[in-house]
Amino acid sequence: MTMENTSPADTKPALLEARGLRKSYLSGERRLEVLRGVELTVAAGESVSIRGESGTGKSTLLNLLSGLDAPDAGELRWEGDTALPAARRGRLIGLVFQSFYLVPELDAHDNVLLAARLLGPVGAAERARATELLCRVGLAERAGHVPAKLSGGERQRVAIARALMNRPKLILADEPTGNLDEGSGEAVIDLLLALCAESGCALVLVTHNIAHAARCARRLFLREGGFHAE
Repeated sequence: MTMENTSPADTKPALLEARGLRKSYLSGERRLEVLRGVELTVAAGESVSIRGESGTGKSTLLNLLSGLDAPDAGELRWEGDTALPAARRGRLIGLVFQSFYLVPELDAHDNVLLAARLLGPVGAAERARATELLCRVGLAERAGHVPAKLSGGERQRVAIARALMNRPKLILADEPTGNLDEGSGEAVIDLLLALCAESGCALVLVTHNIAHAARCARRLFLREGGFHAE
């Protein structure tokens, strides 16, 4: 296993540091070791792609990096701090999932606002921010539509707007084009990269798509529990 290219080349401050991450799961009577000492540093404003075959632990790793799950061993630091309570996570990290995870009963505008509601009361400023983001992702005229009335690409654009709602410093995207056709997937990647660049937030993109991975500044490949050179 090589640790090449798991750290940024410049001296920008680290938003995220992972040291020696290990994670395993029970499968029947067997314990499967999914991650075996993963090391990763993500600097402010940079983009990193992670590829790997299905079942190699990419989504598991993102769950650890987001603080939604805990490693069996190793250490995680977010801006130098080992604690990531929910309120801080909501401000620091925006999440984009393959399956969108929009609330079916809420329209696009209210789905974007959900990210703000998790942090406290929603007022005029938050509503204006949600409207602005829907305009930015090209859905101004679809703000009042529920997810069932939106295409897959439109749903993912709502999810991207939601991820950016609280002005996070880091976006973690788990196969954001996995449920989309090729054309919609390209449009979503274009938008995601552009919005992260505009806002100055870092991006960790998990993807099977070689072309999408190549558009990130750093490219990593997860295999046999760790990062390897391709």
